[in-house]
Amino acid sequence: MPQHFLTILDFTPEEAVRLLDRAAAMKAANHRSDLLHGKTCILVFEKASTRTRVSFEVAVRHLGGWPIFMTQNDSQLGRDEPIRDTARVLSRYADCLIVRTFGHHKLQELAESGSIPVVNALSDEYHPCQIMADLLTMREHSGRLDGLTVAFVGDGNNIAHSLINAAARYPIKVVVAAPKGYEPDPAVVEKARSLGADVAVVNDPAEAARGAHYLYTDVWASMGQEAEQAKRAKAFAGFQINDALLALAAPGAKVLHCLPAHRGEEITDAVMEGPASIVWDEAENRLHVQKAILEWIFTKA
Repeated sequence: MPQHFLTILDFTPEEAVRLLDRAAAMKAANHRSDLLHGKTCILVFEKASTRTRVSFEVAVRHLGGWPIFMTQNDSQLGRDEPIRDTARVLSRYADCLIVRTFGHHKLQELAESGSIPVVNALSDEYHPCQIMADLLTMREHSGRLDGLTVAFVGDGNNIAHSLINAAARYPIKVVVAAPKGYEPDPAVVEKARSLGADVAVVNDPAEAARGAHYLYTDVWASMGQEAEQAKRAKAFAGFQINDALLALAAPGAKVLHCLPAHRGEEITDAVMEGPASIVWDEAENRLHVQKAILEWIFTKA
């Protein structure tokens, strides 16, 4: 059976720790290998991306493989072919699917119907590769993960969900501050808690930020939610990471953003460009963790 990576919970606790260690080692060594020599990875992107596409294409090439990029206009995922048919056909051509899509069910069906590994490069419900990069970045800056508190301020979206999952695999506390009606899925929270995660959901950004080691945010309206921009801007007023909110965090606290950022909305330009911002380290680390994830997949398959 192929090894898929759809959420962080696909790792055992031991694998989760080893993967971050491996990503750190790969980064330190500017790692290259021929692990994927002769192998093709198809990147199927229904949602446009800068960081995700480039980091994955480079990761595949650094491991000796060949990436093929397909947009929603090139694939059948957004059209009338059943997903199971797409999965079966692409499994005959390639060795891995790296998919950035809307509904998480598409990833699940691709994994169930195909015969090659499927990697979640983003879905509306989860963004696990991003959070793995965030974890590596936090470990680099703090020297540890144990005992860290991460406050996510904003929409209870795929970033929030994957952070919550991360708390079930790593010794961090996650506090999500979201407006009423925009909290993370209670089922995601409860599952993570059942696995030992320390997770809290509040409606007050100040409560979440107070004493946190990291403040994290994302855009208020994600791709596919553009029609809700005005409504969301009103609902999320007061949920901005700015100097006042940062002042409530622990001394030396750092700021994360998965990018792209809407400066002046969910985060101020001053914070993005200030000494607390580590978003560029965070963006770079997508490459390193994704190499480690691909290695994990292909050495375990």
